[in-house]
Amino acid sequence: MSGHLSTKAPVETVKAERSLGGRIVEKISGGAVRVFLILVGLFWLVPTIGLLISSLRSPEDMSASGWWKVFAEPSQLTVDSYQKLLENGDITNSLFNTVLITVPATVLVVVIGSLAGYAFAWMEFPGRDWWFLAVVGLLVVPVQVALIPIAELFGKVGLFGSVLGVILFHVGFGLPFAVFLLRNFFAEIPRELLEAARLDGAGELRLFTRVVMPLGGPAIASLGIFQFLWVWNDMLVALVFTNADSQPITVALQTQVRQFGNNIDVLAPGAFISMVVPLAVFFAFQRQFVSGVMAGAVK
Repeated sequence: MSGHLSTKAPVETVKAERSLGGRIVEKISGGAVRVFLILVGLFWLVPTIGLLISSLRSPEDMSASGWWKVFAEPSQLTVDSYQKLLENGDITNSLFNTVLITVPATVLVVVIGSLAGYAFAWMEFPGRDWWFLAVVGLLVVPVQVALIPIAELFGKVGLFGSVLGVILFHVGFGLPFAVFLLRNFFAEIPRELLEAARLDGAGELRLFTRVVMPLGGPAIASLGIFQFLWVWNDMLVALVFTNADSQPITVALQTQVRQFGNNIDVLAPGAFISMVVPLAVFFAFQRQFVSGVMAGAVK
């Protein structure tokens, strides 16, 4: 009995001992951390709140005082700036162009990337691994390297300055990451599940749409959010490949900044709309995005 107790005593001593870091983590892991994180979140929201309030003030009020003055004078709030924004043909046309560029560029990357990712993960064809390595190698190619060559190519085929040219550029540079991400996610699907579907008579297309796509939903949603945000917020590619008729909202706002003193009432609501749309998309698919990120973290 005494021998048994003596052997357990060191173990209990070890369990009781805690490092200094562990004690610190235990003390700060309570409500104080939550309060701190809430304060940090509110701090990051201050520019967004300021932009929203500025977009609801008249140019005279914005020139006379800061946006925080509205809390003392709520009567300053008005929607006249948004009405003027809707009457500005350049801004409304650029918003339409932004949607016309972003939606096809996102859908094409998701669809083509999903098909290619499935092919690289579960289909046998000559040189599959070498082709996949080539796709991975394209991830390191910077956008700036391709701007001039592709601009010359688009000029020769008549795509320079068009919405289609911008879409093709974003699709081309979005596909390597899409294929890499989805191929690695699809490869984690149990082989037995796919073999069981094949034994039931499912072909490759049916297998892809009925088995792989539902299981890969979180990864596909994450890819869609990333691609949507990249294309919606892009300015570099749009500056190079668009003209006055095809420019998105980012370029239109940059053009309006040159005349900042004359159209500040258009810039504020235009900038807020440009920012709030991707935020709305992110929060709409937040659950799928978090699931996709966590799934990728544990595999």
